[in-house]
Amino acid sequence: MSGPPVYLDHHATTPCDPRVLEEMLPYFTECFGNASSRQHDYGRRAHEAVEKARRRVAALIGCDAAEIVFTSGATEAVNLAIRGAVAMYSGRGRHIVSCATEHAAVLDTCRSLERSGSEVTLLPVDGRGLLDVGVLERSIRPDTVLVCIMSANNETGVMHDMRSIAGVCREKGVLLFTDATQSAGKTPLAVDDPHVDMACLSAHKFHGPKGVGALYVRRRDPRVRLLPILEGGGYEKGLRSGTLNVTGIVGMGAAARMAMEEMGEAMGLVGRLRDELETRLLQEPEVFVNGAGAPRLPTVSNLSFRYIEGQALLSAVAREVAVSTGSACSSASMEPSHVLTAMGLGRESAYASLRISLARTSTGEETRFAADRILHHLRELRATSPVWRYASQGELPDADSWHHPAAGAGVRARANGT
Repeated sequence: MSGPPVYLDHHATTPCDPRVLEEMLPYFTECFGNASSRQHDYGRRAHEAVEKARRRVAALIGCDAAEIVFTSGATEAVNLAIRGAVAMYSGRGRHIVSCATEHAAVLDTCRSLERSGSEVTLLPVDGRGLLDVGVLERSIRPDTVLVCIMSANNETGVMHDMRSIAGVCREKGVLLFTDATQSAGKTPLAVDDPHVDMACLSAHKFHGPKGVGALYVRRRDPRVRLLPILEGGGYEKGLRSGTLNVTGIVGMGAAARMAMEEMGEAMGLVGRLRDELETRLLQEPEVFVNGAGAPRLPTVSNLSFRYIEGQALLSAVAREVAVSTGSACSSASMEPSHVLTAMGLGRESAYASLRISLARTSTGEETRFAADRILHHLRELRATSPVWRYASQGELPDADSWHHPAAGAGVRARANGT
């Protein structure tokens, strides 16, 4: 394929849908009012647009519009949920339970709260990336105020059993916050089933604009109360001060409506493309899908290519295919993915991994081209790799370093092509 690289990094960000942009454009120019200035028509029109978007976002996750708080993105929503809940309910305790594979926004917020007196328990996951709900139940203490478990992992797409997790939290009387940044718009999400108390979304993950997100905060059974982390004006029911990004909010509402209407058909197609892509790549020896065997989003495939450097493969394909080695928010780090190491991968296997993520705009031509180019460059790199030469002869180097949970007794035979 000629032209720019094929874009398959949609878990980092999706392109803004042209229909979304069309709805946004008037709010840059003719409908430019401040949504809080309802004394005149300009402000009233902006306010009405925000409330329409609020209803659309609420419909996407099955809640009341009054339960949606607009933010600058998922990271701000994460901070508001976790910090706001811990501050509000500190009289009950300051213990937080989360998971080792959470997004950095959750993990870093929890670490920050630890430095100010909170206690955090990070739960392990198995080789598929799933946590044990029984371990979660045993980790909840009388002073636990919040459980933070993402509904779908941003790197692997692995989806936790949120219904069971929510059942445990409800039985124990503990609030449940879920990072739904990757799952919203890609898989059905209803905050009442399972019973989730707070959830965050980000518009640019489902073909909306960057710089706008939302936090769902339950208002009944139970009513969740938060202390704000931004003061100054009392906007968004006092939870998030600051002039509303009307243009971005309109875009988020439009994207939410389109995602809800098109999700079923679009994600069915995307899932088939993802499965075909994996089938082509798995024909090569020593290639593994991280999270295989677990429920996964249809939009992403995280693969380990043993006995090469993932960065070398990424660099080799970069001019032809845009993919990543993990979360966009941690791409500057030289450490292997914390998600993959938590799943039991050795450092080398974790380094030698790519995240390939699709969206409803992806095509079969793109995924077939991507698979062919990745395989081409993988074979080229292995042809010049002494490590691969030893491995293909059955002499596996440093088994612990190259460990992958999916590698079993048949590794040597497969490496020899037998």
